[in-house]
Amino acid sequence: MKIKRCGLQPSGKGPKNEFTGAARIDPLFDAPDPARALTVSVTFEPGARTAWHTHPLGQTLIVTSGFGRAQRWGGPIDEIRSGDVIWFAPGEKHWHGASQTTAMTHIAIQEKLDGKTVDWMEQVSDEQYGA
Repeated sequence: MKIKRCGLQPSGKGPKNEFTGAARIDPLFDAPDPARALTVSVTFEPGARTAWHTHPLGQTLIVTSGFGRAQRWGGPIDEIRSGDVIWFAPGEKHWHGASQTTAMTHIAIQEKLDGKTVDWMEQVSDEQYGA
C-alpha cells in the first residue's frame, strides 16, 4: 500500500501551448507499472479551456464542481456540470474547459500507451469556443 498525502504534490499551471486562460493542474496519481492509469484534477477559471487533443486509450472526465463546456471534433458544444461523467473514445479529437462565466473543476483519468497519455494539437479559437 502507498499513500500520497494531500499537500505533498505541488500544483502546476496549465502550459500555454496546451491551455487558453488560467488552469491549475493538481496531480492525483500516476500508477506504477504494470498499471497505466494517470489521474489529475484540473480547475479552469471562467473562459479557460484545453487545446484540441486526443488520448490513445481514451479519457474519462468527472466534473466535481462548476459549469463547463466540452466538444468533440465535428460535434456540438455540450454543457457539463458537477456530477457529470464524460467519456472520450481513443483517438477522439476534443477539448474541454470552463464556461464563459463560471469556473469548472474535473478529475481527468487517462491511461498510458507506450508511456504517452495525450497528443496536443492546435488551440481552440475564441470563435470555436463561443459557438
